[in-house]
Amino acid sequence: MSWLNENPDFLHGPIRIGFTPDEEIGRGADHFDVKAFGAAYAYTLDGSELGEIEDETFCADTAIVTVTGHDVHPGYAKDTLVNAIRVAAAIIDSIDEDQLPETTEGREPYLHPYLMSSSDVSKAEFKVLVRAFTEEELEEREAHLNEVVEQVGDCFPKAKIDIEIKESYRNMGYKISEDPKVLNYAIEGIKRAGVEPKRQAIRGGTDGARLSFMGLLTPNIWAGGQSFHSVNEWVSLEWMGKAVEATAEILGVWVEKS
Repeated sequence: MSWLNENPDFLHGPIRIGFTPDEEIGRGADHFDVKAFGAAYAYTLDGSELGEIEDETFCADTAIVTVTGHDVHPGYAKDTLVNAIRVAAAIIDSIDEDQLPETTEGREPYLHPYLMSSSDVSKAEFKVLVRAFTEEELEEREAHLNEVVEQVGDCFPKAKIDIEIKESYRNMGYKISEDPKVLNYAIEGIKRAGVEPKRQAIRGGTDGARLSFMGLLTPNIWAGGQSFHSVNEWVSLEWMGKAVEATAEILGVWVEKS
């Protein structure tokens, strides 16, 4: 914005800039007012490698698995105690190892048990991230989880196991493909910035996925971030600066094409 103010002769259409909190937990767009924002198309700057332009995300659900057991004094527990923590552990251990984040890459889907809570052995709850690039594959992963729960339930007949599936977001590629100029103009702008575009899918999500299904098509452009969600997370200032340059070029493309 500072550069635009310093270069008033640069032609561009109306610009809207937004900052969304809670993106990392999939709730950044919960209270985003698309109509009040007043934009027809948008881009997030939330990518990593130089030249990345991403028009696909995972389809994402969260499975909440609740196990109800029965607690008694462990000294007198034979044939009575139902340890919900053991049941939960058995479910997690039975998920196909080929369907975990640490064993998948590219466009492969996964199930990711990532959070467990329990106050005692009578109840345990854990969450499983379900991720796939198509809704069909998402349903297949959820079916596998249900099969695992059923099998473990047969081994622990006195335990009660419930699964709740909550939708998080869907692959924004479904929507962007309906009006691809928002992607094509970005690719042209990146080339004009002297960078080779790298069109790819995100093994994750952005607020753009939610916004695209809310009527604001929003592909993702790189911003230079590296090693996301790790203790070694860092950002390349050179790549970040090039992302700003590419964004300005994209604005120019929109002027020419509109």
